[in-house]
Amino acid sequence: MDDQLIDKLTAQAAEDGIIQLVVGAVITDDQDRVLLLKRSADDFMGGLWELPSGKVDPGERLDTALTREVKEETGLDLTEITTYLGHFDYTSSSGKLTRQFNFTISTSTTEPITLTEHEDHQWVSTFGDLPVSDAVKIILRSVS
Repeated sequence: MDDQLIDKLTAQAAEDGIIQLVVGAVITDDQDRVLLLKRSADDFMGGLWELPSGKVDPGERLDTALTREVKEETGLDLTEITTYLGHFDYTSSSGKLTRQFNFTISTSTTEPITLTEHEDHQWVSTFGDLPVSDAVKIILRSVS
């Protein structure tokens, strides 16, 4: 991934007054299905299906956070960040203005999925009605 792009995205978020940065990963299998994770019912936005994603720690680069979050949430090893797909903004459970940066990535394998923070996972076709937020639907349309 281009270091200049990562720096530009981070700088733009700061200029826009974004408090919390989040990274999201679009992981596809050999059938071009996308991995979705289901949030725990007792969590913020409980029951929502989402991309593997998570907060960027203070001072952490987006690409470093993406590698860490993919490993933490799925057990998969990121091998390459291939494409920046865009971002969306939302207000977090603590009221922070948050921006999620989304990337397509490659992993060394797509199985097994080891969940640590979610209650379920599924591989879904990007065609048809997806059980995700409208913001994630827009991101996934750019992959199809």
